[in-house]
Order: sequence, then C-alpha cells, then structure tokens
Amino acid sequence: MAFLYSLAVAVAKAMTPVVAKSAKTKAFVAGRKALWTQLKGIPQNKKVVWMHCASLGEYEQGLPVLTALKNNHPEYFYLVTFFSPSGYEVRKNHGIADLATYLPWDTKADVKRFIALVNPVMALLVKYEFWPNLIRELQRKEVPLYLIAGLFRQNQRFFKPWGNGQRKLLREFAHLFVQNEASLKLLQSIGVQQVSVSGDTRFDRVGAAKQPLAFMDTFVGARKCIVAGSTWPEDEAILLEAIRHTPKDWCWLIAPHEMHEAKLNHLMAQLPKGSLRYTQYEEEAFNGCPVLVLDTVGMLSRCYPYASLAYVGGGMGTSGLHNILEPAAEGVPIVIGKNYDTFPEAKDLIALGGVFSVATADACSKQLSILQENDALREEKGSTNKNYVRTNQGATAKTLSLLNQHL
Repeated sequence: MAFLYSLAVAVAKAMTPVVAKSAKTKAFVAGRKALWTQLKGIPQNKKVVWMHCASLGEYEQGLPVLTALKNNHPEYFYLVTFFSPSGYEVRKNHGIADLATYLPWDTKADVKRFIALVNPVMALLVKYEFWPNLIRELQRKEVPLYLIAGLFRQNQRFFKPWGNGQRKLLREFAHLFVQNEASLKLLQSIGVQQVSVSGDTRFDRVGAAKQPLAFMDTFVGARKCIVAGSTWPEDEAILLEAIRHTPKDWCWLIAPHEMHEAKLNHLMAQLPKGSLRYTQYEEEAFNGCPVLVLDTVGMLSRCYPYASLAYVGGGMGTSGLHNILEPAAEGVPIVIGKNYDTFPEAKDLIALGGVFSVATADACSKQLSILQENDALREEKGSTNKNYVRTNQGATAKTLSLLNQHL
C-alpha cells in the first residue's frame, strides 16, 4: 500500500502542472517550485520550529500556539507551510512566521529534501494533514512531531478494520493534543496513548480587541448590520430573499469566500439597487448603501464588531462551515446553513440556542426577520455565544505546557 500511495502521489505531481488551468491550481504548482529557493534563506545558525497548516482555517487554529512559542522563544526560526494557496496567499506576509511557504509533494524524494533543508527541532501539524511519507521521514530523523487541536471522528480511516497502516502513523507522534473527550477515547481505543485533551486553540484567537475600520463606520452609520462572512454561491442563494426584505434601518456586508470576478459580478447583479463593491468605490460612497460586498481578504474578522447579526457561510454546500467563533466572540447571534455535523462548536451553540441552522431561503428569511425584530432576543442569544467562547478558552496554555519542555 505504501508503494501504491507513493506512486499515486508521483503521478499527481507530474500531471498537475499539465492540467492546471485555474489561477488557484497554477499558484499551487508555482508555489511548490519556488519553495526550494525560499528554504535556502533559512539561517544556518538558527534552530527551526516548523508548523504546517492545510489552509487558512488551520492557520488560524495554529496561530495562538505559534505566537506564544515565538514570544517565549524568540531565538528560534519559525517556518509555516501551507498545502492550499488560499491559506498561503492570505498569510504569506503575516509577520508572525519568519518564513511562510508551501508544503512539498509527499514523495519520498521531496520529503527527504525538505527535511534536510529545514532540519526542524520540532514539527507541529494542525488539526489534520497526515502525510505518510512526511511523518515517516520525521520519525526516521527523530524530529518530535505534535498534533495541534486534533479532531477525530468514528468514520475516519484510522478506526476502520483496514486502517492499520494509518494507525501506525498516529503512533509516530510525540503527542497529540485533541479538542474533545470523544477524540481522546477514539485514539485510546486503537492504542494511541500519547494524547491529551487541550481544547480548541481558536477560542484563544478570537475575542481580542480589534482595530476599527473607518469604512465600516461610514457604511453602517446609525443602522444595524448583518455581516455574512465567507459565503459561497449556495449561501448567497438563500440570503437573497432576506436581503430583499431588509428593513430600512438595517444593512448587509457580504464577504464572499472566493474572489472570482464572474461570481462577484453574478452576485452584484442580484443585489438591490445601490449595492456596492468595496474595491470599486471611495469610502464616502458607502454611506447609506444597502449592501456592501467586501471583495478583498483579511478584514472580515474586524467587521464582526459592527454586526448585530451574522450569517456564516459554507454550511449550505459541501465546502465546510467557516469560522463561527469570530462572530460568537463579539456577542452576535449567528445563522448558518444545514451542513454542520463535523463542527463541534456549531453543534454546541445550536444546542445552547445562540446559533440557528436553516435549510431553505424561506427558513433563512424568517429566522433573520425574527432576530431583527427583537432586540432583547438578539442580546440574549449574543450573550450565549460570547459566554461559550470565554468558557472554552485556555487550549494554548495547555498545549504550551508540554511543548515548552522540548525547546
């Protein structure tokens, strides 16, 4: 199986540049060519701590740990790698990591070359990303490997009768920090004992004071605002009815997850007259416009403090629900789509009553209308969300208590 896996990866590596047509895939290919030159810039006199994230969501999950490690041990060189361009392009110049680049293909040759160039004293994988050849090479080079904020489910391959090879990978970790007791029990059931419950590090990331945004002050003014964050076309389709029936003293900020020009134009064509795109107008024009489309990245979390309600995207399709903790930390009631079963925080907050799941445009419009019309209800549900975030903070400190022992 290991041979077939390596063969499949090698074929994918050879074919991807040939079939790459989208900008995202081309960036995926170009980034993996450039990484070897980037890695040569790592100072030879510094020890390297390396953190890998699949994409932007995992980066946000690992960032509290990365920041704390750098504050406690500034003498190390901190490398962050991404699998996806959507994570790398947004955070390549973030400033916390000394270098951000791509993860190489998981071929034996590329992995050996990568580890030889980086020579990390510690490797951190965030949530998932269990690349077999990479994990085996780290074990061969005796590099301690840790999983940050892991989350496991019964239907994963580790827990299937045919998953023995995958289970062996988990035993190569020095320690696995997991988000909940269910993950702990699943791992212990297959003989993985070097595991502890730390919680979700994202709770430590959200809720910090944010710099205000002048354009949001101008846009919202004296109105109340619904912030629809990280939306996909499936989400936008169920929001249109609610947008058309928005009271005069309310406005919408929509932050699409992807910035494809054709999709943005399609969205704008369906919005009420006077709706604007952020990048195409000066700030003064936003005053009084019904819907502002935030067609840029990196500012969504700073928009949630202006929200009286939030809709978080990803749940109407299969891409995965996006971060509901940012608006929850701001004390905002939240509406999401129908697909959220693999997101514990969504299940928790639905049970507590601060998050509402909808499956249709009609249900979405009705739920938002109920919340818009009742100030006391919004306050109650928002407080529920804010208290939930506060109660679950502390995962970073639990994680660092062990990591600091190995630096």
